[in-house]
Amino acid sequence: MKHLAVSHPTGVELNLQRQTNGSEPWHSWYRYPKLGVALVYYDYHNPVLGRSYAATTYINKSFLRTPRHEVNFRIGTGLAYFSNPFNLETNHKNTIVSSRLNATMQMRLEYDVAVAQHLGLLVGLGLNHYSNGATTKPNFGINLPTVFVGFNYHQQRPFVPAIVPADDTPADLGRNFLNLSTSLGFKQRSPIDRQKYLVHSVSVLGGRRVGRKSNLLVGLEGFYDRSLIQEQRDTARNADTLPDVKKAGVLVGHELLFGRLAVVTHLGFYIYNPYKSNKFYYERIGLKYHVTDRLFGAVDLKVHRGSADVIEWKVGVKL
Repeated sequence: MKHLAVSHPTGVELNLQRQTNGSEPWHSWYRYPKLGVALVYYDYHNPVLGRSYAATTYINKSFLRTPRHEVNFRIGTGLAYFSNPFNLETNHKNTIVSSRLNATMQMRLEYDVAVAQHLGLLVGLGLNHYSNGATTKPNFGINLPTVFVGFNYHQQRPFVPAIVPADDTPADLGRNFLNLSTSLGFKQRSPIDRQKYLVHSVSVLGGRRVGRKSNLLVGLEGFYDRSLIQEQRDTARNADTLPDVKKAGVLVGHELLFGRLAVVTHLGFYIYNPYKSNKFYYERIGLKYHVTDRLFGAVDLKVHRGSADVIEWKVGVKL
């Protein structure tokens, strides 16, 4: 990738954020974070990479808050559009962005100091990550460390929260539950094989709410990755004795709760894996949203040893 690391990208970002005020119990559990949306533009000053345009949603948590100073950590995710992705005929040197549409994740540490009644000077360090989750290859992705400076307009400063309810203990604290779900995803094997292969999974997970902010999970999963069938045919000496490409695994997991939204992390181990196309374990990170108390949807990134395997689009029920 040395041929691409030849310039310093520059960009501009516009943010609109809302201060939580205690209207939901979880606001006070996280010490009243801000919720926001950001529009992010970068020029990579490299004709191979071109430009990117992104829209993200984020949560911004204060670690220090006084009438004049704030130190915040922010994390968000969204979608990005790249103007000049990989093309085998016209742009084969772009080995890190192979599709126009990508997922993005943004993290940053920021310091805000008041310079007027409603105006704050903002400085900090950030990291922007762009990837399509192996939906299209090549997909090395971009990790973009950033230094930024800007201004914040505060409608209210200092912040004064609403009155916290006397008892904000969740009703389901200490209760067990069962999650049944299924997912679909698509992946590409290589830049030469342009076909998108279907990846399907089913899972049965048992969980328990162990705190105001956390669920713990354990369960079983099954996977059927159709790209592995073609991979076998390309490499096997005898096509009549191919091993089963279906896989099964056990996992442990955690959900960090923000009302109906949860940040999901899983660590799984394959217990049925006849065709060993990857390591014996896998990781997953994602976002889960409860549409109702029973029905939920999720978008997850399944990973093998730090390398994206597939983006999973999931639906399920909670019992």
